[in-house]
Amino acid sequence: MRFDTGWRFELTAAIDIADLARRLEKLEFAQGVRHQYPLGALTTYRVGGAAALFVSPANQEEVLRLAEVTVLVDVPVLLVGMGSNLLVSDSGFEGIVVQLGPAFESIRIEGHKVLLGAATSMPVVARRTAAEGLTGFEWAVGVPGSVGGAVRMNAGGHGSDMASVLKSASCVDMRTGLALVRTVDELNLGYRSSSVGVSEAVLGVELILEAGSAVESDRLLAEIVRWRRENQPGGQNAGSVFVNPPGDSAGRLIDLAGARGLRIGTAQVSEKHANFIQADIGGSAEDVCRVMNEVRERVGGAFGVDLVPETVLVGFTGGLD
Repeated sequence: MRFDTGWRFELTAAIDIADLARRLEKLEFAQGVRHQYPLGALTTYRVGGAAALFVSPANQEEVLRLAEVTVLVDVPVLLVGMGSNLLVSDSGFEGIVVQLGPAFESIRIEGHKVLLGAATSMPVVARRTAAEGLTGFEWAVGVPGSVGGAVRMNAGGHGSDMASVLKSASCVDMRTGLALVRTVDELNLGYRSSSVGVSEAVLGVELILEAGSAVESDRLLAEIVRWRRENQPGGQNAGSVFVNPPGDSAGRLIDLAGARGLRIGTAQVSEKHANFIQADIGGSAEDVCRVMNEVRERVGGAFGVDLVPETVLVGFTGGLD
């Protein structure tokens, strides 16, 4: 069965990687251009192959400089944040992987307005805003990803999401070179979705929060962290694998379909939460995909529900049966 979600990165054309690398190296990025860069270490699954080329722009100027090249060549570009929602093929990614540098990890608070760099950790923002007496972002302490990735998928939890606090996002499209600020309405945030394109880099966001009590927010943060520890597994996983169907829970359906604990090779449906898949240390991305497929087949067969993956599949070609 093929996962056709719109979030699947497949190779579309032959690429002269050596020529592309030479073009990029002439731009003299502060962190350089790295070849055959291992991607597994950039994801929470900790499995998968290498990127043909890897660039970590140090600032917005370097992002725009990179876009000057990517608009001219037919090459897949993958934006990676903290890798908490990615599964990279064991064969890797024959394109450019872009991960924003440390300069994009920033928090500036001006009254109820919070300005964030896209590489900033969601739990860090949750704790910082709570300590500053702002409320509305405590839920994000349970989201193990970056701000940019959270905008792209409208991350959420515990009754809230990015759409409830986001005012705007600054983006650069690596296909067109266009840099613009998109309002929350223009981002079309839905349930675990947005109109942020696969070639768009979110560079920064503006949130609007409300005045609150640091003491009450700290209590709520502790409650969320405790709930996660009690109900969700640690280890090598990417959080919820499938989107909850309308009015139901993907984990509940997977459990009732008899897939809790299902193991194929080096990957297994978590015994603690059936909508999580665990990858073994040194495991295979293909095994994770096989488990995903088997879970989807079982739930579809038992309940007629076609589970839609949250997980972004990177570098896979053809159908995965």
